[in-house]
Amino acid sequence: MKKLQLIISTLLIAASTFLHAQEEKETVDLSIEITIKKHQKGFLFLSLFNDEEKFMHQAYKSKKVVIQDKKVTITFKNIEKGEYAFSMFHDVNGNSKLDKNFIGIPKEPYAFSNNQKGRFGPPSFNNAKIKIDQNKTVTVKIN
Repeated sequence: MKKLQLIISTLLIAASTFLHAQEEKETVDLSIEITIKKHQKGFLFLSLFNDEEKFMHQAYKSKKVVIQDKKVTITFKNIEKGEYAFSMFHDVNGNSKLDKNFIGIPKEPYAFSNNQKGRFGPPSFNNAKIKIDQNKTVTVKIN
């Protein structure tokens, strides 16, 4: 009986420690200020990624905002500290997709974190990533 009580007590302590550790994950806010050079109409789609394997395939978080001025700020609140990269495009015609030409080159403005540019496709996660370990505001220009 004492052995069973010891096992149960150990499991309860382990569970309590695990739950306490889960609650203590520090979160921060990430604000992205986007300067728009052309077209003061349409929407801005922004996807935030926190995993190199999922970069450009499965967003961690996404937002869509209406373009009303030459600057837009998008804020992601309470995200865990870590490394993130983002991609965005300006949907000028409002059809909710990134329009491309016949060989796949985007016809609408787009940008990536760190103002990275890819060659023959998007940049790598490692080139676009930013470390978020405190509340942070980053700026990006979308041409």
